[in-house]
Amino acid sequence: MSKQSKSTICVHAGTKVDPATKGMNTPIYTSTAYDYVDVDLYAYPRYFNTPNQRAVAEKVAQLENGEAATIFSSGMAAISTALFAQLKTGDHAIFQNDLYGGTHNAITTELTRYGIEFTLVDSLEPEAYAKAIKSNTKVIYIETPSNPLLKIVDIKAIADIGKSHNVITLIDNTFASPINQNPIDLGIDIVLHSGTKYLGGHSDLSCGVVVASKSINDKLWDSAIHFGGSLEPQSCYLLERSMKTLALRVKQQNENALKIAQHLEQHKLINNVYYPGLTNHPQHDLAKSQMKGFGGMLSFEVPGNPDKFVKSLSLIKSAMSLGGVESTITSPSQTSHSKISKEEREKVGISDQLLRFSVGIEEADDLINDLEKALHANSK
Repeated sequence: MSKQSKSTICVHAGTKVDPATKGMNTPIYTSTAYDYVDVDLYAYPRYFNTPNQRAVAEKVAQLENGEAATIFSSGMAAISTALFAQLKTGDHAIFQNDLYGGTHNAITTELTRYGIEFTLVDSLEPEAYAKAIKSNTKVIYIETPSNPLLKIVDIKAIADIGKSHNVITLIDNTFASPINQNPIDLGIDIVLHSGTKYLGGHSDLSCGVVVASKSINDKLWDSAIHFGGSLEPQSCYLLERSMKTLALRVKQQNENALKIAQHLEQHKLINNVYYPGLTNHPQHDLAKSQMKGFGGMLSFEVPGNPDKFVKSLSLIKSAMSLGGVESTITSPSQTSHSKISKEEREKVGISDQLLRFSVGIEEADDLINDLEKALHANSK
């Protein structure tokens, strides 16, 4: 059978048909106890293999062109399990410095407690990652587009470096989503998502995903069942249902974000706009080469009081998460990156004036009008 489109995979992949009713949707299997006699699979929720867990895992794996996936109860559960499945005392890991604040904080507070060395690389250039490799390096971890400045890293170059040094490569693909970017096709070993964002897409789920080869996923599973970060059936069902519209949602968010970024780029009341779809973005050509769409996330700096600007918005809501059908805005220095020192934030370019904008599926002109009113209110 020929390769199916993303939209078709979103709708059909992974669905478990109930033989009794033959309904269109995977039923919610609430059992925590399953028979073990004369069965091919010993199902148990903490083993990540109940029907609802498997349905979502199969859908995400196909969307990312991976062999297998595991569904977790949060993005950080997915990230932490993926890292600790690969690292042990005495190992060394390399991380992009400008990561999501929760990931950055977890790295700097947890790894040293387990005797794991790490290097934070400030540069976006692949050569900087190659130079950071030591004899005990086991993983390279990147995030592209990055949170919140939408910086772009050359995925294939990082994957090639990892393969040439027998180092496992990981990427946080949350901002792009599987619709816009498929790092496994470029050679990355492990793809991570905070499914709370675009995969769930309705600001009502907390979940995470790891996608990899079967061999890597099997190794990760050994750690995952001990850490216990599995997702319960009702949330799996809602995640599967939400992902049926993922391609449609992301397409609209891509279009809206580009239109809004182009508008803000020309605005006299905006200092800087960060969006890889803009031709003046320093990594625009690279983003264009490895992304199918530029995503629904952008960030910009406003002069004056950013809190006053946010409070002047009416349609766009202030919120700490992202990726929902509704548009939301947040101050990274107050939320996602608040656990990082001001000095460290400024080092990677996160100013107190910076606002991160998660563009929803509303009409773009309505969002632009809301931004305009807030900008003018903030300038008075």
